[in-house]
Amino acid sequence: MNSLTVENYLKALFNLSNDKGEVNVNELSKHLNIKMPTVNSMMKKLFEQGFVHYESYKPVKLTDIGKKEAALVIRKHRLTEIFLVEKMGFGWEEVHDIAEQVEHVRSAAFFDKMDHLLGHPKFDPHGAPIPDKEGKIMLRTYKKLNECKVGETVIFKSVTDSSKDFLKFLNKKDLKLGTEIIVLAIEEFDHSTMVGYLNHASETFSGVVCQNIMVEKIGK
Repeated sequence: MNSLTVENYLKALFNLSNDKGEVNVNELSKHLNIKMPTVNSMMKKLFEQGFVHYESYKPVKLTDIGKKEAALVIRKHRLTEIFLVEKMGFGWEEVHDIAEQVEHVRSAAFFDKMDHLLGHPKFDPHGAPIPDKEGKIMLRTYKKLNECKVGETVIFKSVTDSSKDFLKFLNKKDLKLGTEIIVLAIEEFDHSTMVGYLNHASETFSGVVCQNIMVEKIGK
């Protein structure tokens, strides 16, 4: 069984897992753009390897071994992204596709060296936590910008949408991780939010944009 294929499935299961740690096979099929019979066949193989709990017509759930393997793939991906930004000068909107290729390199020493050169970063360029060498993830509790109140001052910590288009949009607005944002007004009709930051007296973002900007209250 192709290790690259296995890693892609494990990573997708990890990212799609709901609060119960479960993933609907149909959702997995749509996410990977792979036909259901092929996905079901793959789930059986992953079950045989001990990576998933699998029963026909029921949601799939990663085992502890599967979670660790998936987290280690994600670790390689996120380390690569931060390396590309910090050491090679790529923009945060440019790194995902490259990291998708590099994450399948098998050499642990390669990523250990990358981690060392970066000073053991805890987060990738999009604010997502980087799993440690044991596959453990340090989770932080942030809230969405559209959950903030008028007058509240927050720090931009991460994005939930790391697509190239969204990141380019934020670039145009000169909005980067670590930026201090003050909520100036909220429109009840469409939940758009007026904010102030850096040299911007004010900027209004749609409800959709605000849902994808994760922040932390100053002084929390």
